Amino acid sequence: MRQAKTSWKWIVALFSLLLTFLIWRQGLKDSFDRPSVAPKISLMQTEMAVSASSSIPESLKDVLLGSEPQKKLYEALRSISFDQMDDRQRLLLATLEESENEQEIILKNDFKDINLEKVRNYILDSKRGIKLSSFPDLNEIKLDPLLYQLSCSKLDFSDEICINERFNKITSLRLLSSQFLPLFASFIGTILLIKYALIFLRKKNNQWPEIAAPPLLIIDMIILISGGFVVIGEVVFPALLLPIIDLLFNNLTSPLKESLRVLIGYCSMTIAPLLIIRYQLKGLISKELEGGWLQWKIKPIKEGIFQAISGWLMIMPLVLLVGWLMNEIIGDQGGSNPLLELVLSSDQFIPLFFLLITTVVLAPVFEELVFRGVLLPVLVSKVGKISGVLLSALIFALAHLSVGELPPLFVLGIGLGLMRLSSGRLFPCALMHSLWNGFTFASLILVT
Repeated sequence: MRQAKTSWKWIVALFSLLLTFLIWRQGLKDSFDRPSVAPKISLMQTEMAVSASSSIPESLKDVLLGSEPQKKLYEALRSISFDQMDDRQRLLLATLEESENEQEIILKNDFKDINLEKVRNYILDSKRGIKLSSFPDLNEIKLDPLLYQLSCSKLDFSDEICINERFNKITSLRLLSSQFLPLFASFIGTILLIKYALIFLRKKNNQWPEIAAPPLLIIDMIILISGGFVVIGEVVFPALLLPIIDLLFNNLTSPLKESLRVLIGYCSMTIAPLLIIRYQLKGLISKELEGGWLQWKIKPIKEGIFQAISGWLMIMPLVLLVGWLMNEIIGDQGGSNPLLELVLSSDQFIPLFFLLITTVVLAPVFEELVFRGVLLPVLVSKVGKISGVLLSALIFALAHLSVGELPPLFVLGIGLGLMRLSSGRLFPCALMHSLWNGFTFASLILVT
């Protein structure tokens, strides 16, 4: 009977592993075709620099904003092909274009947006010598202060009329926050890294807490990750549920529809792995371990929060360094997580709230439970600490199906694995993961 059960498990495991290989290969291949959000974020930051330039003292502009932000915005817009430009980008480019011939080409075709079309006509009229006595009170254009400022200035009106000083001051604060907070966090993290490295070198016999590894086999981990997480969680359940979700929310508008789709889709993805973990751990004697086999150990809370913040700070400079090196060596690899694009394109509270719950609460708790709660301890018990951390980090990075984010996620996975081993707790790992996702989320909000 036992042999039949083992044979059944091996058949399921090998079949799941084969499907996982095919799914991940296709997913990583498809990620090459997904555009990176990096150019979009860079363009947004450049637009913010143009807006902020009127609120920054001249002596600090080069340091805080770089030289000639308007020129950089012009070059960034010029790098976009005309067929991929929207009307707003065309109008921005026209306001920055000095060549009248080039401006004629940019404004040649009509705009779909009525208000943008009006501004286009005003600029074309000014080229023909028809001047406006005052800039029209176009409310839709005023909702876009940068476009209003540049088009108003293009029509030779004064800065007092064209510039929204309050908006520009707020933009300068957002821009500086988005640029200097990661640098500040990386600086503190580097100091902590050096500190803990010296402590580790001086105390060679420094012992980490014992990790409670459930008496499970590698084959059980294959069934959990390949069968539950990948095949059922990422393929089967979404294929069954997403059409129903689309049908139920068909009348909703974007981005609310997409954010609900992401939230419900992610919740459905967790069902199979959680049921498998429950089945695998059910009946196992935990030897009265504090926190059980998963060792959440939420208390003491203050210590867990301190460990999570320290770990997040220390991993920040390493992830940023790896990302920078990859960009310098290979260039923009593309394949950004679609969630990033959703956050950038959402400007409503409720959709952003659903995305926040998914990325900052659900994803960290679920992924830490699977990768550092069960997978890592079992791997450590079978192949040792170093190999276990590296292997679990690699699986964690591959599971996100994004070539461009693979190296940074691998480094993040190593940091989370070391946190699990050094703290002997799962709670700091989930909180550290949540801090990382939350900081990324906040950074995207700052530039939108």
